[in-house]
Amino acid sequence: MTETMTAEHEEGRPWNIEGRFATYDEAHWKREELMAQENLQVKVKWMRKRDDFVVKTRPDPSVMLAEETALRREEKRRRKKKLNKKRRKK
Repeated sequence: MTETMTAEHEEGRPWNIEGRFATYDEAHWKREELMAQENLQVKVKWMRKRDDFVVKTRPDPSVMLAEETALRREEKRRRKKKLNKKRRKK
């Protein structure tokens, strides 16, 4: 009997539509332009109903996670500092 490990899928930030294109080549050129930016994920997706290609972008989840963690830590430090200040007054 073998056990399979299944990893939980974590949802990231939502994708933003940068543009719609009639051909894949046009969408690919737009993707190449956007990939020059740092910390940005880019993909080309074919939209079957509309019969066109969409270029989608979102910030890199690992970078966003690091920024959110830093903000939470800063908020926690601020609250602790405020609490300690109140305690000293008594």
